[in-house]
Amino acid sequence: MADLNELKRTFVELYGGTEEGIECYFAPGRVNLIGEHTDYNGGYVFPAALTFGTTLLLRKRGDQLLRFASGNFPTRADIVLEGAKNEKEHDWINYPKAVLVHLAKRGYTFGGYDVYYLGEIPNGAGLSSSASIQLATAFGFMTSEGHPVDRVQLALVAQESENQFMGVNCGIMDQFTVANGKKDHAILLKCNTLDYERVPFRAEGCKLVIGNTNKRRGLVDSEYNARRAQCEEAVACLREAFPGLAFLGELNAAQLAANEHLIPDETVRKRARHVIEENDRVLASVLALKDSDLTTFGKLMVASHDSLRDQYEVTCKELDVMVEEALKLPGVLGSRMTGAGFGGCTVSLVKDEAVDEFIAKVGKAYAERTDYRADFYVGEIGDGAKAL
Repeated sequence: MADLNELKRTFVELYGGTEEGIECYFAPGRVNLIGEHTDYNGGYVFPAALTFGTTLLLRKRGDQLLRFASGNFPTRADIVLEGAKNEKEHDWINYPKAVLVHLAKRGYTFGGYDVYYLGEIPNGAGLSSSASIQLATAFGFMTSEGHPVDRVQLALVAQESENQFMGVNCGIMDQFTVANGKKDHAILLKCNTLDYERVPFRAEGCKLVIGNTNKRRGLVDSEYNARRAQCEEAVACLREAFPGLAFLGELNAAQLAANEHLIPDETVRKRARHVIEENDRVLASVLALKDSDLTTFGKLMVASHDSLRDQYEVTCKELDVMVEEALKLPGVLGSRMTGAGFGGCTVSLVKDEAVDEFIAKVGKAYAERTDYRADFYVGEIGDGAKAL
């Protein structure tokens, strides 16, 4: 986590005054262990909050002005919340602005603040840098203003703001995990009902290693929205057999196998197959983890990646190379892409004694086979949004 004393000094250099009255908040990034593209299909996901994320410093002002700055991006802006809209030149600032606008729509009031962010999450890596900045903002402003904090509601507001203000048709998983994470626990979340269970992540003798392909996820918004539309088309076709069907996540693999002839388009059929089989894999992986059966958990991770590559078609050369190279090593139990795809990161379950070799060998092979160099993070599971 960032050095708060250093951040406070930077804040005072930027905005003047003294360190008195500066409040500090934090929201993590997240990694999804298994359950990809199931969230907006009303299915199960199994993510965990990370120990690195976004640190937010706030200091109240005597007026209604919000002044935004970041240690990661050059763009700065002074805004008034009333009438604020998504403006391209505001770049990253649109994310915190979005969540504050949507909180204000619910009747929450905020005064003026000087605001400074420092993020440790690589931008575009698929580790939820946008949800992290939004939840740091929502939690920080709500706490500072003395408003009651309901973490589930904050996650829903952040999702709504990304859907409506930012125009990204995302599911609830990222925001929910960033808001509700718990140290050493993953979250089994049913995305259409928000029923959830925190499951102890007992992986004795193993580490989660996140591999960043450093390929920015360029296609993700347009392709993501296309996949959503294909899943909605599958639901419409399957209503002939299941009249009340709202989400693919309500079906299991046997129900789909008996009725997938109702979906005329082979591509749409493949999309549905991935979602429903992936949903079953999430539930199987949670049972494996509860039984401390890490071998089965790892195999389910690999099956997830194969399906994302072949049926949902959201991987890319770089993700596939990184997973292929990971699985060549004897100390690797499982590896898969994590996040929306088309770049970003993989997550691998690696035996403790093999972690150094993993980073060296996968990194070398990846650089030889692609146009990128990889970065690796040994992922520890941390808490959701909090005051520091």
